[in-house]
Amino acid sequence: MALSTDPKPKRLYQVWKGSNRFFCGGRLIFGPDVASLFLSTLLIAGPAIAFCVRMYIKIKDENTNHVGRCYSILILGAMITVLDLLFLFFTSGRDPGIIPRNSKPPESDEAFDVTTPSMEWVNGRTPHLKLPRTKDVIVNGHSVKVKYCDTCLLYRPPRASHCSICNNCVQRFDHHCPWVGQCIGIRNYRFFFMFISTSTILCIYVFVFSWINVLEKKVDNHINLWKAMSHDILSIFLIVYCFIAVWFVGGLTIFHSYLICTNQTTYENFRYRYDKKENPYNKGTAGNLVEIFFSQILPSLNNFRSFVEESEHMVVGSVTPNFVEGHVSSKEKIDIEMRNRLGEDTGYSLPEILRNLDYYDLDDELNIKQEGGRPIDSFFLDGQDMKKSVEISVMGDGRVRAEQSSASENGVREYMQSCAAGTEPDRMEKNEECHNFHPTTASSLQV
Repeated sequence: MALSTDPKPKRLYQVWKGSNRFFCGGRLIFGPDVASLFLSTLLIAGPAIAFCVRMYIKIKDENTNHVGRCYSILILGAMITVLDLLFLFFTSGRDPGIIPRNSKPPESDEAFDVTTPSMEWVNGRTPHLKLPRTKDVIVNGHSVKVKYCDTCLLYRPPRASHCSICNNCVQRFDHHCPWVGQCIGIRNYRFFFMFISTSTILCIYVFVFSWINVLEKKVDNHINLWKAMSHDILSIFLIVYCFIAVWFVGGLTIFHSYLICTNQTTYENFRYRYDKKENPYNKGTAGNLVEIFFSQILPSLNNFRSFVEESEHMVVGSVTPNFVEGHVSSKEKIDIEMRNRLGEDTGYSLPEILRNLDYYDLDDELNIKQEGGRPIDSFFLDGQDMKKSVEISVMGDGRVRAEQSSASENGVREYMQSCAAGTEPDRMEKNEECHNFHPTTASSLQV
């Protein structure tokens, strides 16, 4: 029984080109710095658990008054902590709005139809495509520039940007947050804001009730404040910790509240400065709040669990150079002059026969002129001769026959036939003359 040699189909997350980390079979997607998520969890859960332990000790103390109130403080603190951690994982473990990559760049003909004042052209991974680096699109009556992404091979939609850490283009890109280990985009910005605002509330909550615990100890034991603080080290630690943390998360909450009310992203605020020009996305404070918190979250553009062919995500194209036109056509993805360097980047290598050919010598031959001023190479004639074709065939007796449709090229055909005719010694001698007559023709015949 023959064994099947068909490769096992892979899911999209298994052949994903970005730097993301996937868990649970592609159901959870994180950034490459997902380890920082554990640090953030520890920084939140550690002090919160310590606060709950402190409140539980206070409840069990026989001298404690208002035990019911202490239970309420304990339960509410635990609920805020759980909510904060949930928002953290919702932010970190979901697709932030990744734009799927193109397997091939847009056609250059389509790019020529776009009017753009930019004189900069794309020549990175697509050196033979003449695409404008930027083009203009209309958003709410305003002209907005969108840029071409050399990595994703697409023009980014408005407000999208490429994250250098995750190596993806993200819709409504805000920033890459190292504390959650994920990009912040259109699909998780709402949860990110809820995370930092809940963290701020938790810090203030623990800070206030830790001070209340210290003051109650002062009153109950009839001692001064310093002695009360020395008798409740855990509360003092929580007070200092929350005082430091609230400046960080509280500052972020205030800053992003301003961004939400003005419908900006962090990237746009630092890069474009809409206070100097009109923001085309601003819908007013009420409209901006509705858009962020009450609009439907867009579905993911990627089904990471779908089965795909691995070749669909590789940039592969023709390896045949178009020497007649003088450049490689716009639909070729592998640069022949770079030989196999681009092939290594994409996982494909050029055939051995194409690697060994010296294409630079072909260009040098085109520049050699006869005394009459015409090029020697009959295969690269200009004018009408450029359109003529040459048929080279090997006969059964070892003779080589070259036929051309133009009468001006009969001399080449007769000379080629004379090289192949005659006795064996004469044929070897004439073959040498054929090589000397034109090295490019001889190399072509050998190939």
